[in-house]
Amino acid sequence: MSTIKSTAKRTAVVFPRQRKMLNTLGENLTLAMKRRGITQEIMHSRTGISKPTLRKISKGDPSVSLGHYVNVLAVLGLLDDLTKVARDDELGRKLQDIQLLNKK
Repeated sequence: MSTIKSTAKRTAVVFPRQRKMLNTLGENLTLAMKRRGITQEIMHSRTGISKPTLRKISKGDPSVSLGHYVNVLAVLGLLDDLTKVARDDELGRKLQDIQLLNKK
């Protein structure tokens, strides 16, 4: 019995609010490139990311892998900004404090 592999690409469901945030990320990356004088050609040569994928990144396309976004951030010198995500997890700390207060 042979195994049939699905060639259908799985895509994440991205809701409108998150889509808007991705669009903003794409705009911010585009502006950062322009401020630094980094063209799409330069970004392509430094990351190896295809130009169509770079265009998708500039639009905040959710189908682009996080790894590609990381490579672009690295070229822009902004990779450390990624470590700031969830660093100060206010909601998580409040939930943890509630649990700690309820323990007797």
